[in-house]
Amino acid sequence: MKKRSISDMLIFIISAEIVGAVSALLSGRFSDFFEKYKEPPLLPPEWLFPVVWGILYAAMGYSAYLIYTSDAESSQKKTALSIYWAQLAINFLWSIVFFRFEGLWAAFAVIMALWVMIIAMILKFRKISPLAAYINIPYLLWVTFAAYLNLATAIIN
Repeated sequence: MKKRSISDMLIFIISAEIVGAVSALLSGRFSDFFEKYKEPPLLPPEWLFPVVWGILYAAMGYSAYLIYTSDAESSQKKTALSIYWAQLAINFLWSIVFFRFEGLWAAFAVIMALWVMIIAMILKFRKISPLAAYINIPYLLWVTFAAYLNLATAIIN
């Protein structure tokens, strides 16, 4: 097992948080978007999104850290972390496509690709560290809900 260090853990968590923060910054204001478009049923209050995403990005970063420090073979860890970084890149793109470019259907395609990548990540993580996999279940559920909101917004608009 790789030596565990708080600095390595913080690097993983902070890097995930930065991805989310930069994506949000480039996406524009959530409230401005829904002044132009009809809101889908079950849309949570605006304040909830940064809270939930902040928690989820921290969890994602921590789960990747668990993979990084696991005693799995290097090739297994490399594959798992490649999937992690790929899904994080897709995650980064979704809100920009949806909110900034207002590509509702294109964003739906992006979020479905993200959904598939999260499942792939969870399955790969589970082989190395079940805890790292299970930490991402709330993320999968939230993205499933976000996909519903994306699809509903595209349909009603």
